[in-house]
Amino acid sequence: MSVTVESRRGARRLHRAWWVAAITMGALVAAAGFRSSTGALLGPLEDEFGWSRGTTSGAVSLNLVVYGLTAPFAAALMERFGLRRVVAASLTLVAVGSGLTLVMTSAWQLWLLWGFAIGVGTGSLALVFGAIVANRWFVRHRGVVVGVFSAASSTGQLVFLPAIAHLADGPGWRWAAGLVAAFALLLVPLVLLLLADSPASVGTTAYGADPTLAAPVPAAAPARGAARTAVDTLRECSRSKVFWILFGTFWICGWSTNGLIGTHFIAASHDHGLPETTAASLLALIGIFDIVGTVASGWLTDRIDSRYLLLVYYLLRGLSLLAVPYLLADVVHPSLFVFIVFYGLDWVATVPPTVALCRAHFGPERAGVVFGWVFAAHMVGAGVAASFAGLVRQGTGDYLAAWLTAGVLCLAAAFAVLAIPREPSSKRVTPAT
Repeated sequence: MSVTVESRRGARRLHRAWWVAAITMGALVAAAGFRSSTGALLGPLEDEFGWSRGTTSGAVSLNLVVYGLTAPFAAALMERFGLRRVVAASLTLVAVGSGLTLVMTSAWQLWLLWGFAIGVGTGSLALVFGAIVANRWFVRHRGVVVGVFSAASSTGQLVFLPAIAHLADGPGWRWAAGLVAAFALLLVPLVLLLLADSPASVGTTAYGADPTLAAPVPAAAPARGAARTAVDTLRECSRSKVFWILFGTFWICGWSTNGLIGTHFIAASHDHGLPETTAASLLALIGIFDIVGTVASGWLTDRIDSRYLLLVYYLLRGLSLLAVPYLLADVVHPSLFVFIVFYGLDWVATVPPTVALCRAHFGPERAGVVFGWVFAAHMVGAGVAASFAGLVRQGTGDYLAAWLTAGVLCLAAAFAVLAIPREPSSKRVTPAT
């Protein structure tokens, strides 16, 4: 009888996986907010120090590149040293990078702090971190959890950006930078207290796994360094057609979201006579609907073949981008609002099925680092698209060619995912010794 009572009490206790998910969500929201804060501080920095837009935007570009390229190496560090230590160190680095901007006096210091310190710190807390947590801690509802983590990017911008912009316009940009540093430091003790490296490290099993099975003994840390692990994984996975399809399609995903819409939508709308404040509000709406779309995509990933989900997402995105230049005007017509709602729902809906395919074809032990490289392609694609669209606008006077190029690329990505085999190859990539 006592055993039965204890079992029922244990069943009612919240599984540790949900505590881990909660602190992961907090770190992802904060990292997204920290990274997005740079855009709100460009003007105030230029006004105070007399720096050019090329200087400040160059620091932001460096931040984006470092942010993306950090991901696979951060994933390898998490595999070697554990989630808790890497996440706590990353938040500390963000706090130091943001805090030191309060006393900077030269442009090279801005590049060092924004570009490298905050780039590495937030890059270590990117979607790869969420993918690793979901893979380790969840069997049931894994797709939904990945969707929630993916939506954290939009949530972070919605939570932090208005406050940072208000502080920059009021008390000054140093108050905004100080807010970022303080919040990052406040998260560190929570991470050390609530985040666990794996279910085995705390004597439990992943949520949805068979609870009658004993928790496995934690594996010994790999002998190879994190950098070598990341590079070796890239070399080994580069032999796989699946990897290059995921790499290429996610590169197009970054091109068509952060690179084009995220960077140039406001400017393109203004070219058609739409006020910048109105265009900015529409862009914020994309972020709101992104939360709904990404969580829904996670739910669908648990139930539908991920290849077909990606086919639909890229196909509809491509068609919508081909229509954008004909929807922009000096007022918001219903058709443009429909595009905003639709594009928001599809913004990063590609993440949950892409993570699922990485896990299925490369194994749970490699999925984090593999997705790290795929995510790096996303950010590089975004950087290339941002420059490409700017050159198109400069050379032709409008963004038409940029919209059409992005639309065609998304259509190509839609059909490329169908080349991914339905079942993982029996020659799945295994860790090198």
